Amino acid sequence: MSLSQRTLLHLIAISLLLPALLLAPMLTESSPLLATEQQQKQQQDQLPWLLHSNSGESSTTTRALSWLWPWSAADSRTDDANERALLAQGGITVVGPSTEESDIDSEAVLAEALDVDIDSHGNYIHTIAIRNNGRGNATAAKSEVRAPRRSLVLTHGYFAGVGFFFRNYHGLSQVDGWDIYAIDWLGMGRSSRPTYKGVRDEGDDRRAEHAEDFFVESLEAWRQRMGIDKMVLCGHSFGGYMVGVYALKYPQHVEKLVLLSPIGVPEAPRDLENMIWKGYEPVHRKLHPKEGEYRMASNNEAPVYDGKPSWQRLLLFRTSVYMWDNNYSPQWVVRLCGPLGRRLVSWYIGRFSLLTDEQRRGMAAYAHQHAQLAESSASSLGDFLRPGGFARKPLVNRVPDVTMPTVFFYGSHDWVGHDGGEEIIKRIDGRVSTRIYHIPNASHNFHIDNPVVFNRYMIDEMTRVDEQ
Repeated sequence: MSLSQRTLLHLIAISLLLPALLLAPMLTESSPLLATEQQQKQQQDQLPWLLHSNSGESSTTTRALSWLWPWSAADSRTDDANERALLAQGGITVVGPSTEESDIDSEAVLAEALDVDIDSHGNYIHTIAIRNNGRGNATAAKSEVRAPRRSLVLTHGYFAGVGFFFRNYHGLSQVDGWDIYAIDWLGMGRSSRPTYKGVRDEGDDRRAEHAEDFFVESLEAWRQRMGIDKMVLCGHSFGGYMVGVYALKYPQHVEKLVLLSPIGVPEAPRDLENMIWKGYEPVHRKLHPKEGEYRMASNNEAPVYDGKPSWQRLLLFRTSVYMWDNNYSPQWVVRLCGPLGRRLVSWYIGRFSLLTDEQRRGMAAYAHQHAQLAESSASSLGDFLRPGGFARKPLVNRVPDVTMPTVFFYGSHDWVGHDGGEEIIKRIDGRVSTRIYHIPNASHNFHIDNPVVFNRYMIDEMTRVDEQ
């Protein structure tokens, strides 16, 4: 095939996927539609997600895209330059087995990058570990895996990774008696990329439970391998949803549950089908005409819709619903775009307006590298979230059963509404200690936007870990 023919094929492919490209924000954590509503080896060999290989063998679609865009994606185990560079911007030096002490700044906060094997099929969880307050020498940082006195475990959101906490590690690691860990969820970031197989035809509950087990059981296998008995478990957004589910299943291993603007909390609105399938949009109701304040109709109100949607709007919505329900991911879109994918990721990262240009470039390079890797659990989004971003099994009906102190964080202009967190606290009804924090001058990724305030509140929660 000639260059001109391949170029023409590229243009046709992009044109056919234009609705997907236009809806990329909807399929990411900045979804405007979401914004509107707010044991060891034996056990490991029996992990319920039924993985048989992590060889990275491509699906038919992935092989086709590799032919269409003939570039070589980075290997998640070996190419760590972008991760190291991003962490370095947060004052963290990553050391490894080959690191010489003479190469380390005596004042540096040291971290170790670990690929922690979790089963007999070659799957592993990529981990950043900061022990001994990140002080000492390379030998200390390379100490064998052990169970620390206190452990804080951080889990990232969707289209993110351990690098997205680069502005938090330094501050959190200075709390005496604590070791800090961050993981890339299985199938995401630099963790292994096993084939994810959903069960779309078995009903909403089973479909969601299957996806949840994929993440929850791999996290439990990681905890066993690391020898951590109890931990303060913290998750952001998508990670918040999954650690919430983990805490319900393995409460004996969670000292405190910290949910950072978790998705999947509220019930879906009564009129969701009209919103996402028929293309209608609820009319804004005027509260105070003189002050010009508006709000969306609540879940309990009879919906009021605008006029009949245009065919363009219907095409856009139905294409997006099809892609969501059939497990297409934003990373798939990035790979489809080939050389243009980097620009798409840079556009997405550009929303972090409080970062420096260097920090945004570092985050974009880091996120783009991960998006190029083989498709895996990123395609699970539609299995536990309905089109439009509402959970198939909302946390608001489940997390109130937790038995450990539970804390919520939200940004001052977060697209995830805090009403869900407040409702869960209300339903817990004082059985355990609860708190909710609002981080000023920050959006959904408040740990990036305002790390000083977030770190201070988070350290407060670490020091209060013994409260019930």
